[in-house]
Amino acid sequence: QVQLVESGGGLVQPGGSLRLSCAASERAISNYAMGWFRQTPGKEREFVAGVTWSGGRTDYADFVKGRFTISRNTANNTVALRMNSLKLEDTAIYYCAATTWRRLWVIRTTDEYNYWGQGTQVTVSA
Repeated sequence: QVQLVESGGGLVQPGGSLRLSCAASERAISNYAMGWFRQTPGKEREFVAGVTWSGGRTDYADFVKGRFTISRNTANNTVALRMNSLKLEDTAIYYCAATTWRRLWVIRTTDEYNYWGQGTQVTVSA
């Protein structure tokens, strides 16, 4: 098993930046494909960004392409999400997730992720 702990959320003005971090414990992060999701009240959790278990491929939701960057650091056993040009609609709880599925493409569906962090709040407000 792996335990995931997110950090880095907070309050930021529109156009600002934040960097979320997800620390994995118990097992090396290279054993998992990783993803970032987000959720707002009354809505389903949605895919934001992901990286394959090999680390060789990343993918993004259309609404964050060009603004967000996912990166994996196997030395520190962390996955980060750099968020630039934040918009009001980016306000959500952001979750880190890990899956043992080893696919050649980035996994975008919540059902295929085995492990989840507790989430970190990101609020974009003027």
